[in-house]
Amino acid sequence: MDETSMEEKGYSTFIQVLNSALQIPGIRIDREKYLKGALKGKFSSDVVDLAIRTSPANAGIPSDELGKMADASIRYESMKVTALSTAAGLPGGIAMAATIPADITQYFAHVLRIVQKLAYLYGWESLLAGDEEEVDDDTKTRLILFLGVMFGAQGAADAVAKAAEQTAAAVARQLPKQALTKTFYYPLVKKVATFLGVQMNKEIFGKGVSKAVPVIGGLISGGITLAAFAPMSLKFKDYLALLPTADPAMFVEKSSEVIEIEVVDIGYEE
Repeated sequence: MDETSMEEKGYSTFIQVLNSALQIPGIRIDREKYLKGALKGKFSSDVVDLAIRTSPANAGIPSDELGKMADASIRYESMKVTALSTAAGLPGGIAMAATIPADITQYFAHVLRIVQKLAYLYGWESLLAGDEEEVDDDTKTRLILFLGVMFGAQGAADAVAKAAEQTAAAVARQLPKQALTKTFYYPLVKKVATFLGVQMNKEIFGKGVSKAVPVIGGLISGGITLAAFAPMSLKFKDYLALLPTADPAMFVEKSSEVIEIEVVDIGYEE
């Protein structure tokens, strides 16, 4: 197979896995419900409301507090993905190619869950809102870039950083979000998806379906462990924490609605 055909097949494979993962029940994290659960009881109702309407950083929530909540969510999702059995929870009617193992789709479903939770804590808008079956291209663009950061795809981190600047500015000035698919990001997004899919195919077809992506060891036959999921999640968390969307100082001079908060140490619950 020549390089062009390999890339085309890689892109197709990844998009198929992504689309299948997006259909799994429980994949969608409601931003408002999640943030309310993470923040309620630790911050005043005014702070919680502002964090939901804008972003936690815009509400003045310190980065160390966000980090604690992020770590709690990573532990929760890590336990779930570690206990996962092959193909458990797949709904009827998902059309996957026979060559795509079911637990690869399940794994990416859990990756998408933690991506949403971390994104919401660190200032991003709702990604998978509502019960609509179809996910729009703009949302898929953001998700693919986020996944690219987690898996080390070249260029993904820079693209997300630029998007974070746009998002933070929009939140601070109460402007509508920009559609990333209408910018120069789209060609990069396709490259990121192709990178992930090519690596997936190399492992699936070249090594007897031994594992999905080089950084995910022992994935097939239900052997999903903390060895890959938690480190990648922590890497993504640390990256998001450095972006403008997570910096309270970014909003202080641009918004008069930041509220004085008092932190009460009562711990975190999922």
